Amino acid sequence: MTSRRTFLSTSFLAAAGLSTRSFAQETAAPSFTTDQIKLSLKIGMVGFGKTPDEKFKGIKDLGYDGMELNSPGGLDKKACLAASQKYNFPIHGVVNSTHWRTQLSNPSAEIREKALQDLLTAIDDSALCGGHAVLLVPAVVNKKVSTQEAWDRSIEVIHKALPHAAQKGQHILIENVWNNFLYDPKGGNAQSADQLKKYLDEINSPWVGSYFDIGNHQRFGKPADWIRTLGKRIVKLDVKDWGIKNGFCKIGEGDVDWADVRRALKEINYSGWATAEVRGGNQERCAEILKNMQTHLLGQKA
Repeated sequence: MTSRRTFLSTSFLAAAGLSTRSFAQETAAPSFTTDQIKLSLKIGMVGFGKTPDEKFKGIKDLGYDGMELNSPGGLDKKACLAASQKYNFPIHGVVNSTHWRTQLSNPSAEIREKALQDLLTAIDDSALCGGHAVLLVPAVVNKKVSTQEAWDRSIEVIHKALPHAAQKGQHILIENVWNNFLYDPKGGNAQSADQLKKYLDEINSPWVGSYFDIGNHQRFGKPADWIRTLGKRIVKLDVKDWGIKNGFCKIGEGDVDWADVRRALKEINYSGWATAEVRGGNQERCAEILKNMQTHLLGQKA
């Protein structure tokens, strides 16, 4: 039951024209542990080690929780699975490696069929490695493809892939990128996630969600507000930063309001994987990326 003190405090805030949410935003942002948010790298960022075994061991030794692969193509999946099992270091999924050049929204039915087959391959590879999701850029809007065409064509291809995804226990996760889709590239920096929310809801499948990239739309909106709008549709996070002065930059050196991002993630009770997608490199650079994620995404003190 609400105490008299709590009631009076809340009434005072309301009388002052403040909401309890805005008051909360003035307080310290929450922090997270790796029991709540697991930290990962994309395999292409690991610029050291000649074999999957060496790469997996090196990244685990730095303190990461897991790895994300590429498919179709990329490193041998059986060798990666062997390294994953050897070091008890999970592969949580794959990134569709062909979705930019073989687009689900392409005007050619033949190319869209190839895009479908590549998506099915990525689903199989993720399942083989013990992962549970494929990151997918669903469409690109350009002079040859309108927003409606991108919308309709990509959803048609995704629906064709869904029975196989469900059979394999794999999510298809839509990432927001600078592809002129699900936002207005000329619409300023106060845009909402409403179009992305509507797109996901139209697909209407428990096997489809958002792979939300925190930095990709800093130029077009506030990532924390997008997180609040998308809510439980967010299944995984990509972690990067962007700023007016620095462009895509090291995590913490852009304009992303990381404290508000943490508040938003707390509000939607997010737990799961967060994978860096920034410039990689040697062990020192990968260690720096981990520290930056711990500081800014998790809110942990050094």
